Amino acid sequence: MKRVGVLVGREKTFPEAIINGINEKGRGEVVAEYIKLDGVRYDEPPKYDLVIDRISHEVPFYRATLKRMALEGTIIINNPFWWSADDKFFNYSLGRKLGVAIPKTVLLPQKDYIEGIVSESLRNLAFPMDWQGIVDYVGLPAFLKPFDGGGWKNVSKINSLEELLTEYNKTGTLCMTLQEGIDFDQFVRCYCVGQEEVMIMAYDPRKPYLSGEQYVHNPDYLAPELAERVRKDVRTLCTALGYDINTVEFAIKDGVPYAIDFMNPAPDAELASVGEFYHNWITNAVIDLVFKRLNEPAQKSRYRWDALLNPEPVQAFAVASASEQQVRTITPKPDGTAPAPASKKAPAKKKKTV
Repeated sequence: MKRVGVLVGREKTFPEAIINGINEKGRGEVVAEYIKLDGVRYDEPPKYDLVIDRISHEVPFYRATLKRMALEGTIIINNPFWWSADDKFFNYSLGRKLGVAIPKTVLLPQKDYIEGIVSESLRNLAFPMDWQGIVDYVGLPAFLKPFDGGGWKNVSKINSLEELLTEYNKTGTLCMTLQEGIDFDQFVRCYCVGQEEVMIMAYDPRKPYLSGEQYVHNPDYLAPELAERVRKDVRTLCTALGYDINTVEFAIKDGVPYAIDFMNPAPDAELASVGEFYHNWITNAVIDLVFKRLNEPAQKSRYRWDALLNPEPVQAFAVASASEQQVRTITPKPDGTAPAPASKKAPAKKKKTV
C-alpha cells in the first residue's frame, strides 16, 4: 500500500476532494490522509510515499519537514527545494530570457533592515537612489509589490513619483519590485498541472480576492491563436521553474499576453472561490498527477542539493515562446561531472491540447 499525505492551511473543499478522490481511485492500494506532525527526528523513516504541499510557504517548520521527507525519498508536490530558492524577480528575468512577454520590472533595495544592519553594512548601495530614472524606465501607472509574496498582499498601484515614495516608505523590511502596469484588454489566470495540463480561466483581478467573483467560466474568452500562445507560455514557464502545480497570470494588451505572476505553487482551488467547473478540473488533474508520480520509477538517492532540486523522473524541456530556443537540464554523471553535450538537440516533449 502506498500512502499520500496532504499538508494544508485553512482551505477545506480542495484538500477534502483530493483525499476522497485518491482514496476512491486507489481502492485500498493508495491511501490519502491529512498529515499529523509532532517533533520531527532527523533520522525519522519516511511515513509517506508522496506529499501534496499547500501551506509550507507560510510555515517554516512545515518547509523544513518537507525537505527532510524529500531526503528520505518522499515525492513532494511542489518540490520544496526549488520553492525555497525561488522568487518572483528571478522569475521575471527568466521569463524574459525564454521569450515570454514580461512588463518592465525593477528590483528595489529594502527600506528598512533587521537589527544589526547599519549604514556601514550597506556601502554597496547607491544613495540617493535615482527614483526619477526608475519611474522613467518602468512608466506610470505601475505596481509596487514584494519580490517574493502572494495573495495580493502589500501590493500598491502607483500613479506618481510622490505616491511611489510614500508607499515605499511603508514597506519596512520587505524587498519590493516596481513593475510596469499593463492597461489590459483581457486578463487570464491559468492552472498548470504536471507542467503539461493547462486550464485558461477568464479572471478579473479588480474583484475582491477570494470573493468568488474573480473567475468566469468562458471557454471562448480568448481567440484560438492567442489561447495557444498562452498555453505554450504557461508550459514554458512551469517547465523551466520545475513546478508541478502552479498558476500563471497574464495581462493581455493589443493581443500580447504579458506574464505578471507565475510563482503560485499553492494556487487557490476552493469551490466557493473558483467555482464548480474549475474546482473539479484542478481536483481531477492533481489526482491524475499523484498516480502518475507514484507509478514513476524511484530514483537512486543522490545526496546533493542539485539532485533534490531537480529529481530525474520529472526533468523536462522548456521551449522558449518567442525564440524557440530549447533549454535542457543536464543530468550529471554519477561522479558529479557533466556529460558531453549531445550533437543534436533532444526533441521537445509532446504537448497535450486542452
